[in-house]
Amino acid sequence: MPGDGEQHQLTIDLHTHILPKKWPDLKERYGYGDFLRIEHIDGGCGRLFQGDKAFRDVEPNCWDPEIRLEECDRTGVDVQVLSTVPVMFSYWAKPKDGLDLSQILNDHLATVVRQSPHRFAALGTIPLQDSSLAQREMERCVRELGFAGVQIGTHVNGANLDDPGVRDVLAAAEDLGAAVFVHPWDMLGRDRMEKYWLPWLVGMPTETAVAIVSLLLSGTLDALPKLRIGFAHGGGSFPGLIGRIQHGYDVRPDLCATETSTKPIQQLGKFYVDSLVHDAAQLKHLIGLVGVEKVALGSDYPFPLGEAQPGSLIRSMPEFSPEERARLLGGTALEFLGATEDQFVK
Repeated sequence: MPGDGEQHQLTIDLHTHILPKKWPDLKERYGYGDFLRIEHIDGGCGRLFQGDKAFRDVEPNCWDPEIRLEECDRTGVDVQVLSTVPVMFSYWAKPKDGLDLSQILNDHLATVVRQSPHRFAALGTIPLQDSSLAQREMERCVRELGFAGVQIGTHVNGANLDDPGVRDVLAAAEDLGAAVFVHPWDMLGRDRMEKYWLPWLVGMPTETAVAIVSLLLSGTLDALPKLRIGFAHGGGSFPGLIGRIQHGYDVRPDLCATETSTKPIQQLGKFYVDSLVHDAAQLKHLIGLVGVEKVALGSDYPFPLGEAQPGSLIRSMPEFSPEERARLLGGTALEFLGATEDQFVK
């Protein structure tokens, strides 16, 4: 929260997740699969299951907009950008079922935003396992539901973001003016990360680094210069690897420079990241790489790996000028969303 006497700055949390309070039994609806389901338990909380395996317990703030707004008011957040919990992507499902599930989630998002349009914005879900269906649902999200764009995963059933089908979706997003927020999911190397919460601590940052490098080395960002694409968790482990990636590009162009002549380091600043790095030195390093105009507040609300007081790290760093702080807390998110300040907080 701003201190006494400090002028309030528009604060937009670009990275928050929401679920409906309930949704159909998807295994019964589609006839197969370990889709996510929810059971409500004592105390008003919910327990998420994948098949018969417990996945996560969630509190009512995961679905209740009123609780979310109360917590936003308490922590100084003016606007939450809502997106689904990534486990719901379900890219492994049959395309028609992926589309149906995306529509269920997107219709719910639209209802929440309509109730509080000055406090919530949305990034929809699309069935990325089928490029044409994904483009169709993305267009519905933007043109009919009024969303700023979509949230996608870091890969589609093992295909990285340089996959031709994904690239077609990204090209369509550029044409639509839709923002694309990339969130890790279905982390690689799970068989070696059974202990210590390693999939979340190590797998997620690695997933995001793979996604970013796939786009850089494939020339995708060169080909789509107007695409607004951002990455969760401060770009994952990518900021710590850029020196190695650039060196590899220089010494093994036969392996790394096969699809683009633009060096990785020259592509910094072509994409956005959120601020969720949990460390002041790392946030300073990140801003040094991509620029303050490409970093937006993101908290991962309402989950424990998130920032409990959204924006507290940014506000705690005296090296930021008032203009830089305003950019980090709200200005970058507005640009990423293609929005204006007067759309929010009347």
